[in-house]
Amino acid sequence: MNIVLLGAPGAGKGTQAALLEKKYNLVHISTGDIFRANIKGGTPIGKVAKSYIDAGQLVPDSVTCDIVKDRLQQEDVKAGYMLDGFPRNLFQAQELDKFARVDACINISVDPALLMDRICGRRVCSCGASYHVSTLGGRTTCEKCGKPLYQRDDDNPETVGARLKTYQTQTAPLIDYYGAQGKLITIECGTASPDGVFAMICEKLDAIIK
Repeated sequence: MNIVLLGAPGAGKGTQAALLEKKYNLVHISTGDIFRANIKGGTPIGKVAKSYIDAGQLVPDSVTCDIVKDRLQQEDVKAGYMLDGFPRNLFQAQELDKFARVDACINISVDPALLMDRICGRRVCSCGASYHVSTLGGRTTCEKCGKPLYQRDDDNPETVGARLKTYQTQTAPLIDYYGAQGKLITIECGTASPDGVFAMICEKLDAIIK
C-alpha cells in the first residue's frame, strides 16, 4: 500500500507517520530526509539541490520530483511506502502519478485555531522530546533528560500564520485532487488524542485493504 500523508503544520503528521509505519510495515519517506541524504552523499541530484539551497532559493518542483522518483525506485519501498512532505502542490501530485501509484491520501484535518495554539505552545528539548505548555505545569526542564526546554524561533504567531497560509494556498488543493480520484481519507481530528486519531485512520485504511 502506498500512501500520501497530508496535514497542515502542527496537525501531528509526524506522530501518525511513526505509528502507521510500524503497524502497516510502510517505509516512511520524508522529502526533507531525502534531500539531506542526497546532499550528504554528494549525489548528482543532491548537488543540484544544494546549489539552489546555497543560493537561498527554493528547490524547483522538477528537481524535487526527480529526487522522489529516484527514492521510489529503491528496493526497500516495493512492499509499500508513505510519502510525508510530498507532493506539496498540484504539479508535484500530477508528476507523482506519472511514476508511482498512490492507493490512498490521508488528510489529517485540524481547526486552524487549534494548530496555532498547539505550535505556539510547543516547547522542545535538544534530546528531541516535545511538550506543550498546558501540560508542563510551569516546569522548564525535560522530564526525560533534565535539560532546559526552549521555544523554537519559528514557533510564533507571525511565522505560524504564514506557514498555515502557504499550506492553504499550495497544499490544500491536493484534497480536491485526491478526492476526485476517490483516494481521499479525511480524518476530522477535533480534540481527539493521537491514539484516537490513529484509530480513526486505521479503521479507514483497514476497510480499503479488505
